[in-house]
Amino acid sequence: MAKRIMVVEDNDLNRKLFCDVLKANGFEVEPIADGESVLETARSITPDLIIMDIQLPGISGVDLIEAAQKDMLLAQIPVLAVTAFAAKGDEERIRAAGASGYLSKPVSIMPFMNAVKALLPA
Repeated sequence: MAKRIMVVEDNDLNRKLFCDVLKANGFEVEPIADGESVLETARSITPDLIIMDIQLPGISGVDLIEAAQKDMLLAQIPVLAVTAFAAKGDEERIRAAGASGYLSKPVSIMPFMNAVKALLPA
């Protein structure tokens, strides 16, 4: 059975790119364009991995990661933060919130897929 990955990204082109690459690698994908429905959708589909943009309209990806960590159903799901936040201290702050992995944009395909595969349960 294919692993299911939830892609939370407000930028249409980035979301489509991530989803297309993941589908081409045999994953099921659940795209989400805004932060408002992330936790509810994650609870209903229980993805194997969440790819989380940090700069989302209305709510921060960091806040969503922290909320997921406090939710019994979601706390065990690894989160790969993919973000334009690449200043000193950003990765540490995002990992401290509960992200299992971190990539800064722009993202290249091979590092992206390597990070995804490294975080998926065997």
